[in-house]
Amino acid sequence: MRKVIYAMSVSLDGFIEATDGDLRWSYPDEELHSHFNQQEQLIDLHLYGRGLYENMASYWPTAGEYPSAPQVEREYARLWKTMQKIVFSTTIKQVGWNSQLVRGDIAAEVNRLKAQPGGDMSVGGAGLAASFMRLGLIDEYRLYLHPVLLGGGKPMFGPLQDKINVELVETHSFGSGVVLLRYRQANDVP
Repeated sequence: MRKVIYAMSVSLDGFIEATDGDLRWSYPDEELHSHFNQQEQLIDLHLYGRGLYENMASYWPTAGEYPSAPQVEREYARLWKTMQKIVFSTTIKQVGWNSQLVRGDIAAEVNRLKAQPGGDMSVGGAGLAASFMRLGLIDEYRLYLHPVLLGGGKPMFGPLQDKINVELVETHSFGSGVVLLRYRQANDVP
């Protein structure tokens, strides 16, 4: 069965954006970006909320066309454009770049996708991920913990009705000081 992975760059105090929406603190260096590109090749399908989809679609379709863009960014742009994407939104009117718009029941759609053959899926966007968490749809969490404190902003995790037990399956340190913490859902932990 396919897994749903929630992976984000996050500050030490748990935020994915600063209070003003600034993301510059999380720009990856070449080593981390290369890692992201390798991970991207293992994903078959991106599951986006409206906000993250619009953010990604405003940059990545043309990012690889800039001669001054680093090779890792040009590679990611190529990967992103060809990747299949599903956008969960009731407000957006249309999507492009190998994307499909879904307005219906999130749980039913994701469970249908999980039952299909194929590789793993990634969920993107804190709001959509919070819905996935409440519905028990996330199988793995990947926190790319950056050595910075933001003091506020958009949290990686929203409020939950019940706790979610996880178990650590991997840690990895990057030269920039970023640490990957990879967890999988563990229903049998008290």
